[in-house]
Amino acid sequence: MPASDPVMIGLDWGTSSLRAYLLGADGTLLDRRATGHGIQHLPAGGYAAAFRSVAGEWIGRQPSLPVVAAGMVGSRNGWHEVPYVPCPANPDSIANGLAAFDSGFGTIHLVPGLSQGGPLPDVMRGEEVQIIGALALEPDLVTSSVCVLPGTHCKWATIARGHVTRFTTYLTGELFGLLRDHSIVGRPAKDAGLAAQPGLFDRDAFMRGVRAAGESGAVGVTARLFSTRSLFLTGQLTTSQTLDYLSGLLIGEEIRSVLAGLAGAACPPLVLLGDPRLCDRYRLALATFAIDTVRVLNETGPQGLWRIAIAAGLVLHSADSRKANRSHD
Repeated sequence: MPASDPVMIGLDWGTSSLRAYLLGADGTLLDRRATGHGIQHLPAGGYAAAFRSVAGEWIGRQPSLPVVAAGMVGSRNGWHEVPYVPCPANPDSIANGLAAFDSGFGTIHLVPGLSQGGPLPDVMRGEEVQIIGALALEPDLVTSSVCVLPGTHCKWATIARGHVTRFTTYLTGELFGLLRDHSIVGRPAKDAGLAAQPGLFDRDAFMRGVRAAGESGAVGVTARLFSTRSLFLTGQLTTSQTLDYLSGLLIGEEIRSVLAGLAGAACPPLVLLGDPRLCDRYRLALATFAIDTVRVLNETGPQGLWRIAIAAGLVLHSADSRKANRSHD
């Protein structure tokens, strides 16, 4: 089969956005579409209309293309709920948990997401696909590594022998948004109209916040948060610096707590997955904690969807396809 021929459609369908990928042999990205039709921002016509808007043209040309969708679309508040797959998990166990349903415009296979049991359980939906993609792109991470996925709910996932063995969720991004928009520490920037300018970045203020978190010791970051305001009131932070300082405090505390959990043990190889600007903040913060060797991978989701589709038998790996073709010669 020529590499240019589409073999599947992958969907990354989250809370605020919907991304669609047209994939060819070996997971080659042939085309992509994106809309703001996440599960909380659906158009008239709901899920079916959103699906048609991004994939309708592709399906119209090739109705038999398998469709694999990951993210919040499979959550309790999504199109159809899919039970989580418990850790440890790998592409095979995730593929075994796929749930197929008739969308009215063809069958969609929903990726289940992962769960971690215990007295304080944890869950993820969508991030597992990025992790599987990262392991496919960087095979040396398979044996032992940690995948960090910054975002509203940052995930730290431990990898061993190709399995996601455990993970922890940090609400760092959500806490930042709450403090920025609804607290006294975020008021100066909000009153100045600076809260909605994510492209601006004051590295010095950010690193100052990271260092303050790293030096908080047993006190912890909650006793440092008010310094965002006190430093502003005493003229040591400008209005425009307060949010980056606050971001540094929260990300620094996240990293400090992770390293404290290692109890002095060496940190496995780290890889950052996700938005490049946010990953860059984590990379800078990690260097403050003497973790300098950190890889950054962008857009690993398409490759993860591809690997799960292979494990589920929805598509053939190119090597398998060649074998099948030879058997018919």
